Formats: sequence, C-alpha cells, structure tokens
Amino acid sequence: MNAQSATNAQVHGNAEAEAGGEKHRRDNHSVVPLRRAQDAPDWRGILAKSALFYFGIALWSKGLSLYAYYILVLAWVLDGGLSRFRETAREPLVLGMLALCGVLALGISWGDARLGFKVWNRYAACLIFIPYFAILTPPRLSWAIGGALAGYGCTLLIGLHQRIAENAQGIPPLGITYLDFSAMLGIGVILAAYFAGTWKEARMRPWFWLAAILLLLIQFSQNGRGLLVATLASLALLIFLLHGRQLRRLLAISAILLAGVTLLIYHSDTFQQRFIQAMDDIELSAQGKYGTSLGYRLAIWDVGLHGIAQKPVQGHGMGMAAPYFDATVETYKDGLYKDLPDFLQTYHYHNDWVEIGMQMGMLGMSAYAFFLWSWLRTLKGCGLATIGTAYACFILLFGTTDVLVIFRQNLYLLLAMTAIGVVGRRENIS
Repeated sequence: MNAQSATNAQVHGNAEAEAGGEKHRRDNHSVVPLRRAQDAPDWRGILAKSALFYFGIALWSKGLSLYAYYILVLAWVLDGGLSRFRETAREPLVLGMLALCGVLALGISWGDARLGFKVWNRYAACLIFIPYFAILTPPRLSWAIGGALAGYGCTLLIGLHQRIAENAQGIPPLGITYLDFSAMLGIGVILAAYFAGTWKEARMRPWFWLAAILLLLIQFSQNGRGLLVATLASLALLIFLLHGRQLRRLLAISAILLAGVTLLIYHSDTFQQRFIQAMDDIELSAQGKYGTSLGYRLAIWDVGLHGIAQKPVQGHGMGMAAPYFDATVETYKDGLYKDLPDFLQTYHYHNDWVEIGMQMGMLGMSAYAFFLWSWLRTLKGCGLATIGTAYACFILLFGTTDVLVIFRQNLYLLLAMTAIGVVGRRENIS
C-alpha cells in the first residue's frame, strides 16, 4: 500500500513537472515575439516622417514634388488614413476643398474634357492637404517643420544668389518665376511678423522682426507689384490685429513700418522702374493700346466679365475660359483687343474670381468662397484667427491680379503651414 502510494505520488509529480515545463516553454515563446515586436522599428512611422520632411523640400521643385505627392499618399494609406478618412473629412478645410473639387468636376461635363481636366487638376492640387494633415501627428511635427524650414531656407538662398550674382528675377534653375518667388517672400514676411508679435520668449522677437524686414527687402527687388502690395496691406492688417488694443505700440510699429517702406521705395530701383512702367501702361491703355502688362489684364478682365454675364449661373464649363477669350476678342467692342493673342497667349484670366466665374459661373465662385471661408474656419477653430485673417487678406488681394492655384508651390507651402499650425496648436492646448 505504501509502495503504491509512493508510485502514484512520483507519477503525479512527474506530470506536474512536465506541465510546468510546457507552461514555461509557452511563456517563453509568447514573450520573445512580444519583445521582438517592441524592439522592431516602426517602419510606418519612419515612412510618414520621411514623407513629411521630403515634402517640405520637394515642393519647390516641380519634378520632385510629383514624387512627394505619391510618397505622401503611400504613407497615408499605410498609416491607416483610409480608415480614418471620415474623421479627417470633418475638418472644415478638408470639407471645403472636397466641395470645391466636386463642383468643378461637374463642370467638365459641359466644358472641354481635355482642357477641363487640366484646369480642374490645378484646383485638385489642394487635396494634397488631406494625406499631409492626416499623417501629421504631434511626434512627427519636428520632421514636418524641419522639412519646411530646410526647403524654404535653401530656396531663399538660391534666390538671393540669383539676384546678387546673376541679377536675375525669380529662380531660373528651379523654374520659379519672379511672381512665385515674390509670393514666397510675402508669405514669409507675414509669418515672421506674426511670430514677432506673439512669440513667448521676448528675446526672440527682434530676430523675427529682422527676418521680416530682410524678406521684405528682397521682395522689393522683385518685379511682382501686385504681390508686394498684397504683402504690405496684409502686414498692416496683421499689425493692427496684434496691437490694435495697445494704441501706443500700434502707432510706434506703424510709424516704423511706414518709415521703412518709404526708405525701401526710395532706394529700390526695381520698384521705381515698375511703378513708372505701371503709369506708362495706364497712359497707353487710355489711348486704346493694351499690349502691356497692365493693359492686358484690364482687357482680359473686361472680356471675362462679359463672358460671366452671358452665363452667370453655370459658366461656360471647365476648360472653356481661355478659348472663349481667343474667340471673342476678335469681335468684342469692335475688335478693340483683337491684337492681344499675339501679345500674350491666354492661359488664365489673372484674377481668381473672373477665372473661376468664366469656368463655372456663380456656382464655382460660391464653391471657391466656401473653400476660403472653410480654410479660415480651420485656423480660427484652433486659435489662429489672427494669422488666418492676414493670410486670407493676402490671398484675396493677390488674387485680384493673379490666380492662386497657378502658384502651386506657394499653395503647397500655405497648406503645409496650415497643417503644422493646427496640429501644433492643438497639441499645446491639450
């Protein structure tokens, strides 16, 4: 009886030992993969960070920006962006751009399919905001900011070299016209002035003012008259919004700004030449000669408003705006502008509202207004109403002489800045 009990105990002990060993082996096998998963690099995060950084640099090169677009979309898909699209679409700016692109896509059906898609693609470029914004999380902010600063800084240095060493307007090696370069400088002036008035560390504010002044000085050396006026007006509005409640500071900053601008005007040969040219253009236009920069704009706006009046609701259809000018100019006002197609080939109407009104009438203009209003709502919703209002002023003013979506590189810059500002501000608030 005792021997049998001992045998049973031994068997029972061996069974427990085997069960314990099996449990130990299972635990070890479950721990090793877990540790490996924790130690493995987050390749999706690495791809997202790289895409954000690369986009900030590549947006200044038309060739590289195409690859940046695809890399961003790939990073967005792999990061689970499609599953979170409904959440992203709740953002007012995203909703506004989707509405704009959707409305304009309808216009292709009663316009020119080939040219219509080409024009639509200009506006659809703003959709790059969706993947950029969706993958931009607080831990990735530094990568996005680093890429944006590196791209802007390098482009600025190349532009300075072109102006000083080559006496060139714009940045020819990068295919950046003087208008694109001037818009880039204006955006930088407004942002630097905003930081000069809001940065928490007081010792940093003079440096931001210095940056704003230097950028403004470079902008005065470019031929973009309308963009320079848009920058100065937006800068004045920004200063008023920041310091309007402090009358003494407002008057002091306004006086310094006015004195600085007056000094720049007096010493800027480029500005003086462009001003004289504008006066000559006005005089020639009064004589019925429209083969000048300003005269061409006056003529094309006149024809464009005539075209909008013909089809005010739905417009002439996507892609039909430029052909309309070439077809109408021969007979409009007894052929007053008939020689202008030889002066300059028509691509757009040099005005945001005339351009989109010709394409899509009041339907398109309403969608575009909703897009800009939604943009401002996004910035205002995270406490960036002041800078948002200044940039809205800038867009509206230079949109009177040019078309925003033609400036694709600066459109990308504004959208990237918006995403960085919104994510950064919400991170600070939370």
